[in-house]
Amino acid sequence: METKEAVERVIIVGVQTDELDHNFQYSLKELGQLIETAQGMVVGELTQKRPRVDSKTFLGKGKLQELVHLVEETEADVIIFNHGLTPGQTRNIQAEIDCKVIDRIQLILDIFAMRAKSKEGKLQVALAQLQYLLPRLAGQGKNLSKLGGGIGTRGPGETKLETDRRHIRDQITDIKRILKETEAHRERSRERRNDGQTFQIGLMGYTNAGKSTLLNQLTDAGTYEQNQLFATLDPLTRKLVLPTGMNVTLTDTVGFIQDLPTQLIDAFHSTLEETKNVDLLLHVVDASAEDVAGHEKTVMGLLKELKMDDIPMLTVYNKRDLIKGNFLADLFPSVLISARNGEDITELFIKIMEMMKEQLVPYQLEIEADQGGELVKLKKETLMISSEFNEEKNHYLVKGYAKEESKWVGREEQNELE
Repeated sequence: METKEAVERVIIVGVQTDELDHNFQYSLKELGQLIETAQGMVVGELTQKRPRVDSKTFLGKGKLQELVHLVEETEADVIIFNHGLTPGQTRNIQAEIDCKVIDRIQLILDIFAMRAKSKEGKLQVALAQLQYLLPRLAGQGKNLSKLGGGIGTRGPGETKLETDRRHIRDQITDIKRILKETEAHRERSRERRNDGQTFQIGLMGYTNAGKSTLLNQLTDAGTYEQNQLFATLDPLTRKLVLPTGMNVTLTDTVGFIQDLPTQLIDAFHSTLEETKNVDLLLHVVDASAEDVAGHEKTVMGLLKELKMDDIPMLTVYNKRDLIKGNFLADLFPSVLISARNGEDITELFIKIMEMMKEQLVPYQLEIEADQGGELVKLKKETLMISSEFNEEKNHYLVKGYAKEESKWVGREEQNELE
């Protein structure tokens, strides 16, 4: 049975530089949400505006002393910097302050460790954490002595981190080997599941955009739905039945976020492989978010990095009911919906099918009246648009769209020859 961890008291630290000026306040607010997700409580905030961060201690000397006093005043358990700290910076800050010090990256890795449910997900998080911590071992003295639990400590665990670098490198090698085997198994499963004829749709988007809610509305998947960052971590593929009766697959993925640790992009490569071969991407955007443009930019940038920016994409602006004022879409083609509104879901289906038609090949077939089974298959395997019964000829004239690899495409020529 899991014991509930005590809520840790956290101080947020941010430096606003010329380089980090854009959406500085929003980024701090998002860090607060991340801390809440990691079961922490913000008890203080310290910010500084300077041309660039201090290469040794990130903050200036005066601000560092201010931070020392703030820790004493608030009785904070942990200080979280809203940026990535170098191993040297962490060591130097730690020398001045008797408190656990972590950065935004470590916090995100920590949340991923909490959220991972599958064996593969846990391994991927452990790999990312070990790769992140390896160059930082020398500066982990005070942090390691406080590793009884809490934010920044979930995952590999105390004993593993206190061992020498060689042991950690061995662990990294072992995890990579297991993940490679798992990836090969996943590839085989994917090939079995997709014979080239099944149309595949992937759900992508900034964390907390409402992807899991949408997946549940479309497929009755019963996935974890929560107004939290990174509510979904392990990919989930479900069968989706379109209004025409066609069966397609829908895969939900982990949410993206600003400054997603590169270790995680690497570690989750195989998880995102699930979505790399999809025919259509649904890019879910929280239309009510403060920084919609920033969310879009983050996702589009990561899609480019993952070489997935050439996949046809429909942007689904979600949470229409929470928008204040007017809303103008930046990305096209797009649709504005509330995932909890039935009429909006119908509108989304229409838009999805419109986009599918652009990628599929039209067909026209004559199905004999006694071939009811063929008709049922056509309905499930293709996007059937119409089916008319011709009494004179005693057959159905069926029109629709199918994947080029489909056994149904090219049948009209065959019918003519017969």
